[in-house]
Amino acid sequence: MSARTLYRFNGGVHPPEHKSESSGTAIVAGPLPAQLVLPLRQSIGNAAKPLVAVGERVLKGQMIAAADGSVSAALHAPTSGTVLAIEERLVAHPSGLTEASVVIDSDGLDAWCERTPFDWRAAQAASDGRAIRDYLRDMGVVGLGGAVFPSHLKLAGRDVLDTLIINGAECEPYITCDDRLMRERAADIVAGVEIVRQLLSAREVLIGIEDNKSEAVAALRCAIAEAGAAVDVVVVPTLYPSGGAKQLIKLLTNIEVPSGVRSTDLGVQCFNVATVYTIYRALEHAEPVISRVVTLTGNVARPGNVEALIGTPLADLMAFAGEQPGTREHIYGGPMMGFALPGLEAGLTKAGNCIIATAPADFPDKGREMPCIRCGECASACPAELQPMDLYWFARSREFGRAQERNLFDCIECGACAYVCPSSIRLVDYYRFAKSEIWAAEANKKAADKARERHEFKQFREEREKREKAERLAARQAAAAKPATTADAVNPAAADNAEAKAAKIRAAMARAAERKAAGGEAGSDAQAADAMDAEKRAKIAAAMEKAAARKAHLESLQAGEAPAAEAIDEAKAEKIRAAMEAAALRKAARDAAKVEAGTEPVGDAAAIDDAKAAKIRAAMEAAAQRKAHRESLQAAAPVVDAVPAAPAPALDPEKAERIRAAMQKREEEKARLAAMSPEERAALDAERQARIDAAKARAAAKGGQ
Repeated sequence: MSARTLYRFNGGVHPPEHKSESSGTAIVAGPLPAQLVLPLRQSIGNAAKPLVAVGERVLKGQMIAAADGSVSAALHAPTSGTVLAIEERLVAHPSGLTEASVVIDSDGLDAWCERTPFDWRAAQAASDGRAIRDYLRDMGVVGLGGAVFPSHLKLAGRDVLDTLIINGAECEPYITCDDRLMRERAADIVAGVEIVRQLLSAREVLIGIEDNKSEAVAALRCAIAEAGAAVDVVVVPTLYPSGGAKQLIKLLTNIEVPSGVRSTDLGVQCFNVATVYTIYRALEHAEPVISRVVTLTGNVARPGNVEALIGTPLADLMAFAGEQPGTREHIYGGPMMGFALPGLEAGLTKAGNCIIATAPADFPDKGREMPCIRCGECASACPAELQPMDLYWFARSREFGRAQERNLFDCIECGACAYVCPSSIRLVDYYRFAKSEIWAAEANKKAADKARERHEFKQFREEREKREKAERLAARQAAAAKPATTADAVNPAAADNAEAKAAKIRAAMARAAERKAAGGEAGSDAQAADAMDAEKRAKIAAAMEKAAARKAHLESLQAGEAPAAEAIDEAKAEKIRAAMEAAALRKAARDAAKVEAGTEPVGDAAAIDDAKAAKIRAAMEAAAQRKAHRESLQAAAPVVDAVPAAPAPALDPEKAERIRAAMQKREEEKARLAAMSPEERAALDAERQARIDAAKARAAAKGGQ
């Protein structure tokens, strides 16, 4: 193979490697724990959604949580057993917080579920890349170099890729899991590289490995030769952080990925060697990501690399490595980019490539943090070509906007700046704090925007419902107005019929009066009966007129028009006339009875009734005059033509409801009276007449005083 030109990136440091302690022994199978703790968030993006319930038995490889959206990955049972709980558990995170986790009690059988291979070649031939990406998502494949970015997203994009880079640099001190993987499973890695090459249609494939891993370089070159693959293994100088994606791209291709730009936009994509290995296992063996190789090193009796099940309690792993007394803390990841664990009860995650038991000899105290002296060493060491001292000041003063302007999020948190700082300032911690505050502010803003959108949509929905309700009401009123108008046009004689009935009643009353005036010596009982029948007919006529008035009033309300004042006054006048006629009938009946008994003269009572009738007529004339006066005032009022007023509603809804309730009550009373027997009605009339006579007696007594 011809030598390839390398291009140096800015900065970088040479911390002590400490790789030989764990790289000398082969990968061994980790312990099968009694209990597994599997956090649902195993990648950046959304946590997976659980598919199992407490008490459910699961098999090894069974999906227990599905990906929630595209930026997410599924989670599978690493062994067979029973779901003990789905609850908040401590996770491997510097915050020490808990997250939703699935807890599985292992049954010790390690029984696999049925696995169905996926024909990715047929999907590739059918240009169905989406099916392949969805399958990898459902197999839980994420970046195992530490970033845990969902790998299926990196397989989408350009139709043709210029350069595919496989990252085997593993530049972080103490970590040797990728080194041992390349030595022992080189053929599977090369097979995975060929799969990714086909999926991305890459023209060129480069594997970058640091020059301190000569055995891995030899193993891969041998596997490539056996497979006949067109893959170039490039040895790069040992310099931290050459394993960063942007730094390795710069080293191998001299392409600098600007801020806010994806490497695929420049024709380059980068995968970790462990990631392509899991892609191979998923597509060729239908094996989801349920384990990973993790380095156990530091203050332990048996440092090395273990293939451990995801979810294995970290305490079990340290016990398996033989942790020795004197350990100060445990670092999850490497000493440069890792963090101190809040506790060993957390379960192993897909991001966990190393656990270091620190001892004072190898990890002395960092010393007290001193003020920044602006020496510039941090800027010289920064591989992202940032100004760490400015970012430090902005983060410390909480000027997060200015920190973003200085490309805070281009910081890869490699720790090179903090490593060379003579003031022992923990610079990366300040950057992480600033990033978390910015993320929290953005999350709050998104939540507020979402709440505002929900509120605005609620207002829109309420206005729409009001409008639709008004339209439906108008349509009903228009539909009700048409039959009413048609009925009036078809049957104009309805009012004439009512008038004819009233004329008949008045004629009957006149005949009764004539018979009374003639004397009535013979058949006085019959005359009284006729008078009572006439009174009943008068009541019936009055009730019919009231019903007709109510019907006309309801029809005017349904048509959406306010009842005219004339109609209201005319209805009142009709009621008064009906009452007067009914009173005259009752008076005639009483007089006939008294004349027959020979107890009381009729003339005085008639005079009193004539006086009442005169008063009633005077009141009606006064009401007519007031009405005419109001109409003259309305006619004289000025008319505004600028903007036509909206038609007033026919009747206030509350008032209309009261009217309907009163009408309903009146109808119920009529129905009750109709249902009475003649004897019950006679008793009711007698009781009512007794109350009237008593009231008249009281009025007469007051007048006599």
